[in-house]
Amino acid sequence: MIKNYQLDVVSAEKQLFSGLVQKIQVSGIEGELGIFPGHSPLLTILKPGMIGLVKKNGDTEFIYLSGGILEVQPNRSIVLADIAIRGTDLDEKRALEAKFKAEQQIKNRHKDVNYLIASIKLAKAIAKLRVIELTKKSIK
Repeated sequence: MIKNYQLDVVSAEKQLFSGLVQKIQVSGIEGELGIFPGHSPLLTILKPGMIGLVKKNGDTEFIYLSGGILEVQPNRSIVLADIAIRGTDLDEKRALEAKFKAEQQIKNRHKDVNYLIASIKLAKAIAKLRVIELTKKSIK
């Protein structure tokens, strides 16, 4: 039985992670996905959220994803993300400010504010805050 598989997480800017993992959890457009070694082939779109990965040695890491694509093969998975940021590199103050600003835009419904764009900004800010929270818990 396979215990680990290769995972690559790549953004438009750089490769963020490449190594063996025991499992990953990621936010697909149809819900949360758990990918273990030997998983059936899959290709899906990712929504703004995170990828939580358990490395070969058992350590956990969380990475924010602004969205992208996940390809799963039995012995390898790859995440192609527009933007990917390690949880340890996220700025909590900026994420809180972005969340507040998006909430105000949605609440006030100014004529010059696009509701869809404000909703997407809110979803991304909430996802960043969740990654920050999970990263803090995993470091303790």
